[in-house]
Amino acid sequence: MGKKPRPATPRPAARIPVAGNERVRVEVEFDKPQLLVPLFGQYDQNLIALEGQLGVYISARGNRVQIEGEADAAARARDVLASLYQRLVHGGSVDAGDVLGAVAIAADPSLDGLTAADGGQSTTAAIRTRRKTIVARSPTQVRYIEALAHDSIIFALGPAGTGKTYLAVAQAVSQLISGSVDRLVLSRPAVEAGERLGFLPGDMKDKVDPYLRPLYDALYDMLPAEQVERRLASGEIEIAPLAFMRGRTLASAFIILDEAQNTTPLQMKMFLTRFGEKSRMVVCGDPNQVDLPGPNSSGLIDAVRRLDGIPGISALRFSSREVVRHPLVGHIVDAYEGPPQDA
Repeated sequence: MGKKPRPATPRPAARIPVAGNERVRVEVEFDKPQLLVPLFGQYDQNLIALEGQLGVYISARGNRVQIEGEADAAARARDVLASLYQRLVHGGSVDAGDVLGAVAIAADPSLDGLTAADGGQSTTAAIRTRRKTIVARSPTQVRYIEALAHDSIIFALGPAGTGKTYLAVAQAVSQLISGSVDRLVLSRPAVEAGERLGFLPGDMKDKVDPYLRPLYDALYDMLPAEQVERRLASGEIEIAPLAFMRGRTLASAFIILDEAQNTTPLQMKMFLTRFGEKSRMVVCGDPNQVDLPGPNSSGLIDAVRRLDGIPGISALRFSSREVVRHPLVGHIVDAYEGPPQDA
């Protein structure tokens, strides 16, 4: 058995008085030089992102990195680099989005216990599947992953791109692989957002499959294609429109409802009462993207209000600042959620 990889080693901080303000210099030594290229990023883009976020100056020589800046910022940059390095040691990858996410997590005082002393990422902030390990990229994602592992019914609210559905599918696949559930049931309401189902070609399955495509995409990201096909054929994984849930009781299942803002209160009640023994249920949606004729009739908004405070049920709210797609997506969300601009 090989030796356990040593963590990055921070050296004592040297104090540098600059213009009356006390700054520090922190040195970090990494024992696997071959990992420094992915850690730093192409043209040092990861280091540049870290400098911009924390207002520090980072220089590298050999396998040693020096960080200069205010004491708190330098210490945070050191911890972020050490955490990302450990991710690489354990076979993960690092990009600019991971850097921004690690900085946001390190800045949240309520998550002080997340990062171990050696800079390694806590297992509570990651979901492991056959094809990849998904690591939290925002403070709310950390809390969401913890809720997915412990609570019976979870509501995830927030704009597109915050990882609500993706992380739910990852947790569902992880539990299916481990055997803690026997099947996955993934559903969405087939709401016509400006289109008409009747004009789409094919039978009912052909008509509704495009509405369920994001769920298929997430599955193929977590499992090899042949496993997805086999489990779909056997019924271990079921993807169906919300209307197909009526009259069923789903036991020993991981059940996900996506685009839940487009359910009516009666549909939401029907869905939630499908909950059976040894099951877990996740309801994802964006209250600001309701496609129903009357936005105030959304079953998602109604359910979160009615079920608030019930043990075993949690609600996580993501903001546009936690969008993990291209940074422009967060700005687009803000622009559409703010007051309309004059032409």
